[in-house]
Amino acid sequence: MHLRFNDEELSTLVEMVSLASELANLNPNDEGNAGFSRFEAIESKVLESAKLAGMSDIIEYDHTRNKNRVTEKFQQEAFFQKCIDEFRNNVFWEELMIRLTERDLVRELGEHAYLSLSDEERRKKSEPLEKRYWSKFLKQGVNPLFWIEPNEDA
Repeated sequence: MHLRFNDEELSTLVEMVSLASELANLNPNDEGNAGFSRFEAIESKVLESAKLAGMSDIIEYDHTRNKNRVTEKFQQEAFFQKCIDEFRNNVFWEELMIRLTERDLVRELGEHAYLSLSDEERRKKSEPLEKRYWSKFLKQGVNPLFWIEPNEDA
């Protein structure tokens, strides 16, 4: 099978496979490594084709990993990097809000009672807390959060 791309489409494809490889590389387990290898192999083919098609200004060879990669400069300015940054930001805030809400409900109800709630009951109890956290995070970011060391003598 042969696909033909104009320069703009090829540049977009380079970003797409770079995005996919970056996200696949975030998977830390062994099963993820096998999947990442598949993504990395396709990325390598696309980058090699793009390099041969005249895009060598954005693609360089990484001698330590023996493969092509997009240049640091291209990556910093590329749309796919903005996607990754936005993804990480959204995951951080959502995960923080979910974990704090769960922690508060476990403290209020007890772990056994919390775990025995149905999904619908848990959702009803979580919504007000989640809205409160979202409101605080939107206004103040992480500023209201701080670490309190437990009293080790107690």
